[in-house]
Amino acid sequence: MMTEESVNTKKWYVVRAVSGKENKVKEYINSEIIHHGIQDYISQVLIPTEKVYQIRNGKKISKERNYFPGYIMIEAMMVGEIPHILKNIPGVIGFLGDKGQPIPLRPSEVNRILGKVDELSEGATELNIPFVVGESVKVIDGPFNSFTGTIEEINEEKKKLTVMVKIFGRKTPLELNYMQVEKE
Repeated sequence: MMTEESVNTKKWYVVRAVSGKENKVKEYINSEIIHHGIQDYISQVLIPTEKVYQIRNGKKISKERNYFPGYIMIEAMMVGEIPHILKNIPGVIGFLGDKGQPIPLRPSEVNRILGKVDELSEGATELNIPFVVGESVKVIDGPFNSFTGTIEEINEEKKKLTVMVKIFGRKTPLELNYMQVEKE
């Protein structure tokens, strides 16, 4: 049985959205909150993202990347019409939980996810993509920009890859750092 206290406290829920449309869905949710005047019931809408660095044209650029594609976190009180309003937002598939019913995340899960968000935005760690030998990659920086090659060797400490690229019909090894390539 739900106690009065558990109903009137905000908890974190996960809304499933169409992958790739998370930002649009977040905008819709925020406009619905204002439209229905339910700011008291929904306090935060978050898309868990991480900063990723790459080198483009010799410059280090950062971009945001979703690390839970298709999921949006919402801090809310799921009372009355709130779940119904959220479910009817374009791009929303439903809630993460039992048969699409909103089930709150455990505090430990919330802390882990939000802690990861803080840690990722603070540290903005160097691109740590686990490359695999034999994997095909595209060079995105340097004189061999837009060439495609196969990873021959990976040096984790130096964050460097040896990539075999076909130049004038001959395979040539290139030593590139992680940020100069992207997965194909």
